[in-house]
Amino acid sequence: MTTTRTIGPLHFEDLDPKRFEDLVRQLAYQFKPWRRLEATGRSGSDDGFDARGYEIFSLGEQQNSPIGEGASLEEQVSLEEGLNDRLWLIQCKRERAIGPKALVKYLDDTVLGPFERLHGLVFTAACDFSKAARDAFADKCRDMGLGEWHLWGKAELEDRLFRPENDHLLFAYFGVSLTIRRRSQRTELRARLAMKRKAYRALNDVLETPILLRSPEALAYPDTGDLASFKKNPLWMMWPYRGISHAGLKFCVQRNFAFLSDDGRSWDAAMAVNEVRSRTHEDPWMGVEQDGKHRQAIYEFWCNIPEANRAWLELIGLVSFDDILDIDELGDEYVQTPHVYALFEAGTDGPFAGYTAEIATVSQWSPRSFYATTRTDGRIKYFPAEFREPNDGQQ
Repeated sequence: MTTTRTIGPLHFEDLDPKRFEDLVRQLAYQFKPWRRLEATGRSGSDDGFDARGYEIFSLGEQQNSPIGEGASLEEQVSLEEGLNDRLWLIQCKRERAIGPKALVKYLDDTVLGPFERLHGLVFTAACDFSKAARDAFADKCRDMGLGEWHLWGKAELEDRLFRPENDHLLFAYFGVSLTIRRRSQRTELRARLAMKRKAYRALNDVLETPILLRSPEALAYPDTGDLASFKKNPLWMMWPYRGISHAGLKFCVQRNFAFLSDDGRSWDAAMAVNEVRSRTHEDPWMGVEQDGKHRQAIYEFWCNIPEANRAWLELIGLVSFDDILDIDELGDEYVQTPHVYALFEAGTDGPFAGYTAEIATVSQWSPRSFYATTRTDGRIKYFPAEFREPNDGQQ
């Protein structure tokens, strides 16, 4: 199952009631062209509503003639003084659930002044509303003779908070910023692409060549101190470079003579000899001296395998672009090929974020391959026992 990274639900119910009112009022600033938007709920005596707004509305809109150039003096004065402004009430309830009856009762409790004519209503709550509640709310608003009405539940509030113009409110009240997140993603992407381009320029000419993978914490390089302890937790290592993938740099850390059966899934490998392990004169830290006679015996056994079944087992380690700090394409007097500085984990896995194991036949005319998910996935006994398992220091 594929998992995705997302933002969890916003907990409006955890806000202080007054802070919830502040949030709703601030979300409403761009909802209409207000002349005034008053925080009536903070006085403690709110007559059933928490904010009162006066929407700018002119006679010119009613008559389909714009107020401005050519408008009468009376219309302009009317607009300036707000005599035709529309009255809106905003009510906020920080409750976990509100049913149809409770919703209608809240509207019944709304009190208007003797000369106030209500045009619109926004009812907000920190919960989700059912279809029955929304229908009852609409019916009640029609009975009240309202021109407009809006019911904002959790879903509507989240929709408004996730708009770019409200990102500052999302951050102020919940500590989440989509703008900051996008900037961070852009920065990370640029860094990843820059490293990919640098790797292509610096390493394109050293394919199949052992290069040095080195931890930035390897301050004692090239001295290992206790070599036995170093091999258990190395801070640098050399492996043949295999190119760039979509996720990072590829290195071959294991290559063994192998067998792949006709069914394409059953395989075995002579893991006693790792063909990509450098000799000590090439890698004085992790290099090993192979037993020439032992390798020759494995090679002769392998050559007698039918060509259709003769194969190589290769284990490819991946160093993620995100874990690469820099690339030194010059090298030094100890390793004259490029050095890749990457974050190392404790143990012999070093900088590798993951591995892929492929068993591929050598046939040029009918090649076949199998990707094993584990060391035992599909493995059978084909090679002699003394060939099948790695010798000490060979891996």
